Amino acid sequence: MERPPIRVGISCGDLNGIGLEVVLKCFEDTRMLAEVTPVLYCSAKALSHHRKALKLDEVQFNRVNDAREAVPRKFNLVNLWEEDVEIELGKASGSLASYAIKSLEAAAQDLASGKVDVLVTAPIDKNSMQQAGFAYPGHTEYLQQMAGSESEVLMLLIGEGLRVGTVTGHIPLKDVATAITTERIVAKARLLHHSLQRDLGVPTPRIAILGLNPHAGDGGTLGSEDKERIAPAVRKLNDEGIQAMGPYPADGFFGNGSYKHFDGVLAMYHDQGLAPFKALSFGHGVNFTAGLPIVRTSPDHGTGLGIAGQGVADEGSFRAAVWLACDIHANREHWKEISANPLQPQKREKDRKGA
Repeated sequence: MERPPIRVGISCGDLNGIGLEVVLKCFEDTRMLAEVTPVLYCSAKALSHHRKALKLDEVQFNRVNDAREAVPRKFNLVNLWEEDVEIELGKASGSLASYAIKSLEAAAQDLASGKVDVLVTAPIDKNSMQQAGFAYPGHTEYLQQMAGSESEVLMLLIGEGLRVGTVTGHIPLKDVATAITTERIVAKARLLHHSLQRDLGVPTPRIAILGLNPHAGDGGTLGSEDKERIAPAVRKLNDEGIQAMGPYPADGFFGNGSYKHFDGVLAMYHDQGLAPFKALSFGHGVNFTAGLPIVRTSPDHGTGLGIAGQGVADEGSFRAAVWLACDIHANREHWKEISANPLQPQKREKDRKGA
């Protein structure tokens, strides 16, 4: 029996940025629609403005009032507002950020109610969003609150055979050392281990833990955190049966290709993990929020105001985000089957041998 296309909810992101450009370019290739039913949360007028400005008029969309009306193998649009919006490609969004909030809220609500299967978020201008009343540092924190999840979540960047998570997220660099604790490292590593198994289909993950200080502290000469907090976390993880190694000095770890020998990497802070990731995988990487009960991905780039409206934005990362969301959804469905019927594989083997 043919599997129905996965319904992919898409928030429009910053209307002055490249979000709608990469969305349009992604589904300009109609082969995407064979396995995916996209549902964009925006307005017909705003989308038409981008189509015209970018000369992408051939991309057709099916306007619906509700995601449940989305037609398989068509590019669907849930029309959220009727008013004209003054779009100025390449400029800071300012008050336009309220429409990005409206789009995200509608898409998240439909995801929670099962009207769409997964969510892919286009980039937002965090500063403008907060000025418009968005009370969260970013998508991750908002979706965590929406999902009612009190447990840890993990920002996980995936691409080109590299999977990098971070112990700390969007916090000032001066606060990182204080935020790094043995307990927090263990919690994030557990999350990474579980996500590699359930979401990404890696049965026995090998995880590298990066150090905090240069040369992983150099035996305590350059800082004590690696020796006193990170190393004990690695030992505890191994006692739990999780294959964790480290702490590794980050520069040599990425420079000599050690990352190729691991299924996942846990960095201590944002730029320690994301700078090498983007150097190695930019344009094809995906941001995935692990630990949520729902599936949400996004491209690995920002709003791209410097190139918005020029027609040069690369849709590769957005396309990868769509496919990864679908793969994670399928992996989770398979994981549910295995969890519900742990003896099922053995039973099938027994039936096969007895046939």
